[in-house]
Amino acid sequence: MLYTGKSILDVANAHSFAIPAFNISDWAMFTGIMDISEEKNAPVIIAIHPDEVSHITTDLIPAMHARAHRSSVPVAIHWDHGGTYEQIITAIQAGFTSVMIDASLEPFEQNVALTRKVVEAAHAVGVQVEGELGTIGANDSYGESGAAEIIYTNVDDAVRFVEQTGVDSLAIAIGTSHGLYPSDKNPELRHDLLEQIKAAVGIPLVLHGGSSNPDAELARAVSLGINKINISSDIKVAYHDRMREVLGTDRRLREPNAIQPEPIAAMKVTAAEKIDLFGAAGKADLY
Repeated sequence: MLYTGKSILDVANAHSFAIPAFNISDWAMFTGIMDISEEKNAPVIIAIHPDEVSHITTDLIPAMHARAHRSSVPVAIHWDHGGTYEQIITAIQAGFTSVMIDASLEPFEQNVALTRKVVEAAHAVGVQVEGELGTIGANDSYGESGAAEIIYTNVDDAVRFVEQTGVDSLAIAIGTSHGLYPSDKNPELRHDLLEQIKAAVGIPLVLHGGSSNPDAELARAVSLGINKINISSDIKVAYHDRMREVLGTDRRLREPNAIQPEPIAAMKVTAAEKIDLFGAAGKADLY
């Protein structure tokens, strides 16, 4: 059940739901996400950021292929927030079935040029490409990069970008930020802008920075055309907070089978909530 980014997202686009793209940073997280996706009969995108790749290495990708091939649900393995053409080539050679090139902090023409170059290379070998237009904010310094100030995606620019690059999906900026929101900051999505962009471009749209957003906002975004939502901070907090509690002050705990089951279970609870919220539960039957 190993899918490309396009083949997995086109179904979501046609049936108006969103697939969670869960960022994983170790093998236990990966298997936990696979297990809950199968329990919910939901398609899943396994996202790995370059910072996460530096930790797990690309040597783990063949094992992910093997797990995906025996899975009961569709799985895509996605290189998240690639920053250079060379990174994307590394991802393709390693076996990723979907890639993102993020040149959103560059001027429009440079973003177009790099994204088009990536699309040409990736499409030649059957790998699909996500681009990004507009800038997404950043709440902390971990993982995915963001801008100091959100620059909302312009509708006309989105049309030109899709036409000139040939991207298969597009990450747009409608008011989200990477990381966890501080208590004094209230996320608010521009649903009106999302609706306009979807009507103009038609392709699967992606929402980055989906952690901490109110459920009602995310559900409405899905109903208006978001087909992939990246979730990183929420599942990592659930996983590692429970791990800290399990470890406590007991220095005798050292075996993974004694430490990790409860953190994995906590992460699965959070992941299941996202799967349900995005309307992905049960949707594996559509493939």
